[in-house]
Amino acid sequence: MLIAKLISILILSYVIGSIPFGLVVSKFYAKKDIRQYGSGKIGATNVLRTAGSKAAIIVLVADVLKGMLPVILAGYLFGNNLLVVGSFGAGTLLVQVAAALAAVAGHNWSVFLKFKGGRGVATYFGGLTALCPPAAILGTETLFISAGLTRYVSFGSILGVVISYVILIPLTIVYKFPLEYLGYALVGSVVILVVHKDNINRLITGTERKLGEKADGRLSASSETGV
Repeated sequence: MLIAKLISILILSYVIGSIPFGLVVSKFYAKKDIRQYGSGKIGATNVLRTAGSKAAIIVLVADVLKGMLPVILAGYLFGNNLLVVGSFGAGTLLVQVAAALAAVAGHNWSVFLKFKGGRGVATYFGGLTALCPPAAILGTETLFISAGLTRYVSFGSILGVVISYVILIPLTIVYKFPLEYLGYALVGSVVILVVHKDNINRLITGTERKLGEKADGRLSASSETGV
């Protein structure tokens, strides 16, 4: 029974994460398929380039909520149960972490977009906000400050998720924060670094697109992060 409930929670979380708000909103505001512009990703940064700031804010908020909602639903649906398989036990917090990661996976590899999507940064921070607000706040502050100073959203995104993981190390060791938080930040950071590998290469070569540049009508060789 609990295994079926866990599987249902993960599937629901993945489907929630898969909702392509960037595509829907950009079509509504700009009558454009965002996948044909800029980076081809469905995140807020590419929406900003193709459909403007209002559309980008809507997408950013929606993508953050895609990470928060599965955590809340998982806590409600799984309750205070403990799933034990052999010597392994999964409590509510671990299920919430798994649900948040499933939402990130849905955003990056959406079932509605033939398993393509964004880069999961906003959804990752949504999940982290629901799980551990202090780490989420520090990570997002790092993202916005570094992106504002350098004009590279990709750099800010990468630095923000890494900092959110790094700060959880002393919080876990010294202040006894749940180990599950650290696990979420580690797995989430690795996923986001992997999907940003093309951005990292362009940052190194100096060909990454800066914030404020408009997206052209084809996939750019120097595209920004999809967030």
